[in-house]
Amino acid sequence: MMKVIITDDEIQIRKGLRMKVDWEEEGFQIVAEASDGQEALELLRSMDVDVVITDMRMPIMNGIELAKHCHEQFPKVKVIVLSGYSDFEYVRGSMKEGVKDYLLKPVAPDELVEVLRKIRAEVEDEKRKQAESTRLHQLVHTQLQQVQEQYLLHLVKGEWLQLNIVIDRLHQLQLENLATENAAVQFVTVEIRKRDGGSNRLKELWLPFQMLCKEIAKEHTGTYSFYDPSYAFVVHFLYLVDSRSLDSVSSLVEKIQQNVKTFLNLETAIGIGNAVTGLAELKNGYISSLLSWSQSQLGSKSQVIDATVMKEELFKFSPDLEKRLTNAIENVNFEAFKQNIHNALGNTEDQSILSFSFVANRVLFLLGSLARKYDAETKDIQNTMWSCQQSIWGLNSQCKVIEQLIQLAQSIIEKVRLTRFSNGKLIIDNVRHYLDQHYASEISLTSLSELFHINSAYLSETFKNYVGQNFSDYLVNLRMDKAQQFLKDKELKIIDVANLVGFSNSGYFSTVFKKHFGQTPVEFRNSINTAE
Repeated sequence: MMKVIITDDEIQIRKGLRMKVDWEEEGFQIVAEASDGQEALELLRSMDVDVVITDMRMPIMNGIELAKHCHEQFPKVKVIVLSGYSDFEYVRGSMKEGVKDYLLKPVAPDELVEVLRKIRAEVEDEKRKQAESTRLHQLVHTQLQQVQEQYLLHLVKGEWLQLNIVIDRLHQLQLENLATENAAVQFVTVEIRKRDGGSNRLKELWLPFQMLCKEIAKEHTGTYSFYDPSYAFVVHFLYLVDSRSLDSVSSLVEKIQQNVKTFLNLETAIGIGNAVTGLAELKNGYISSLLSWSQSQLGSKSQVIDATVMKEELFKFSPDLEKRLTNAIENVNFEAFKQNIHNALGNTEDQSILSFSFVANRVLFLLGSLARKYDAETKDIQNTMWSCQQSIWGLNSQCKVIEQLIQLAQSIIEKVRLTRFSNGKLIIDNVRHYLDQHYASEISLTSLSELFHINSAYLSETFKNYVGQNFSDYLVNLRMDKAQQFLKDKELKIIDVANLVGFSNSGYFSTVFKKHFGQTPVEFRNSINTAE
């Protein structure tokens, strides 16, 4: 039953409205009455209501004011305003301010029934869409898949610890086929574009599109899908190249285009990246697919751009250059960063537009990773990063790209400077933020001190002073709290939960969990099931 409040300063009008309709038969229940708008608002704060029927003219707060407050505070509540003919135009002009519908007084029973049925159909449709959206969220973001996606994005855009730690984490997340030394992969970047309808159509179909991509990835061995929040309506596929497999990247692309067009009635702009070998080359492969996609034509026409036709391009972004740029930022050396950027990007004679764009993207990803590390992703920095990305895709504004990268670096360096010369709180905030993102990796106090360029003894002492517990206890507490969340997902085995929070041995994980909470993971899960 949908719940209704009737609001009118005349009790006889309220009684009359009760008698005009068989409310229960129409699927409604009158749960309260109010004599003015203020009283109605108080009722709305104390009970769950779907519809408010209100008179236009009332003391203290009239119907239009009530509708405005409902629109701001209770946007899901539908407001029907009753008005005399003299107020008709005023009420009709208020439709954008929270009034869902209006009726002229005296109210005819059949007109009231018609409005109620229309509102009921609309509310039921909204609830159905919300339920479907919730279901899709649950399907799209199972906990294991979500952590896998986050880690894949970290591999192609983030700052790594040691390679052996990355390999261990891949095994824990059931991504071991990416951990072999000779694993060859290709990235495919897929953007959905509308064939017809308004811009809201893409928003409505974003979750179904993600769902569809996951289903396609499951059907192709060694294929994973993930998305980067930096790019709207875009999903990326990581495809494991295997000469023994009958599948090929072209069959994957064909399947994506066909399914998106058939099931979602959308077009696709697809960029295929270069095949790369080994974990160290993942970032290069990812950026090559982005560069392919960035060359797609505007408009709704489906298209595929294949970077493999540009294999003769020499993309130069050495680990040494990456280290020099990172050290310049973290050592607060702006001049060193500028010098290295000009050396890498300033010589237009030795590089093509495409290779320039490739290196510029690698630098942009590096700066983005450092901004996240030092909690410097302010609105201004995000806007600068997006403007720089747009300039890189333009393939014709090299000077502007260099200027924007330098501007971005300067902003991040100022944040690092502030952190370095603070009393220690900011650096600990950054460390905690990093741990929240990478709690499952094999992290030690030594590796953290190297990562943040500070003395390990100083980090240990400062961490305990500000957090109230030492580093190792904090990390265990964090892992155990995450484990409780994962255990609520009944689809995950205990060993899966252990791996997700950084334990390779389920027995040891259970021992630590019981010591922490006084019950084993199985007992904790059973207690949840009993409570439900």
